[in-house]
Amino acid sequence: MPSSASDQANTPADQTGAVAVMPDGTAVAPAIVDPIAHKVALDRAMRYLRGYPASLQERARTMIVRGEAAPWLAKRYPQRHPVQTDKALFAFANEIRQDFMRQAPLLNKVLYDSKLDVIAHALGLHTAISRVQGGRLVAKKEIRIASLFKHIAPEFLQMIVVHELAHLREMNHDKAFYRLCESMQPDYHQVEFDLRLLLAQREAPPPLG
Repeated sequence: MPSSASDQANTPADQTGAVAVMPDGTAVAPAIVDPIAHKVALDRAMRYLRGYPASLQERARTMIVRGEAAPWLAKRYPQRHPVQTDKALFAFANEIRQDFMRQAPLLNKVLYDSKLDVIAHALGLHTAISRVQGGRLVAKKEIRIASLFKHIAPEFLQMIVVHELAHLREMNHDKAFYRLCESMQPDYHQVEFDLRLLLAQREAPPPLG
């Protein structure tokens, strides 16, 4: 027997696998009760932490499964940055460049990009677009940052900008690159790990049971 719209609205999300809509219009994220499906979803979320030692990944996974990651991160990073426009983001990035990389190429554009795939392009994207200007070819330096990072802690935004700025001088992720990142943000490595933990925690399914 086909269910009515009201029946569907009151069907628990963990039974249908779809987002439930409560009577007040509030959307509720689905809970996954199938252990296999839950593991697959959790494995996918953990892709943000690939490249770290297995022991560290397991500790992060345990925190997520136990529901400990979110409150730990909220306590460690309680603030949200005020950089909400492309103009403000350009000023923020350029200030860091002037403080630590005055000899680096000038930035032509820094903006939030709602279409940027966080995984495909890591956390941000740097480009050098060649354009003809005054009869000669000029490389325009641009940095694009995923729009979802408008609503994160200032330490996280700084880490992403520092990473992309470092690529103005060092193209590869080698020792010289990370030394440059640390010169601009001494706790760079810890902040990057914590940001990746945050992304994994947000995407992971709710704990079973």
